[in-house]
Amino acid sequence: MALGLGVYFRFMGSPVEFSLNKKEILKDFVLTDLWNNPHSVNEWQGRIRIINFWATWCPPCLKEIPDFIALQEQYVGKNIQFIGVAIDNKESVEQFLSSKTINYPILLAENEGLILAHQLGNIMNSVPYTIVVNQQGLIVKQYQGEVKKDELLKVIESLVQ
Repeated sequence: MALGLGVYFRFMGSPVEFSLNKKEILKDFVLTDLWNNPHSVNEWQGRIRIINFWATWCPPCLKEIPDFIALQEQYVGKNIQFIGVAIDNKESVEQFLSSKTINYPILLAENEGLILAHQLGNIMNSVPYTIVVNQQGLIVKQYQGEVKKDELLKVIESLVQ
């Protein structure tokens, strides 16, 4: 928990949005869901993927989830896939999800999720951390900290068209 609070408090300012200077291809990774079923991130290849690293103990992470649920619903059938990557233990995620219905997959990464997020450009090692991957598998946008719905909507709309 101390590590988690350190990661959260490391980034308390406004979210930082940035694009990679050189578009990078999302490398495949495999994580399990709550039922221990493995999922490759390439399972959703060909879709616009919004991959969000979050934790149950992170208030800005929890604040984003309703917007992600709404956007996933809004773009049903439009090749958009939100994917939550929990940097948390299974029990905490199960407890959280027992009172919250989320309409997109939640994968478990525990502490290894920090390493994965760092490999995907999370240079501040903070949560929440969100990346947007286009239909060709290129990481086109990254957000350190809480992402606002209208900001994410602009990126999604630019990719859907």
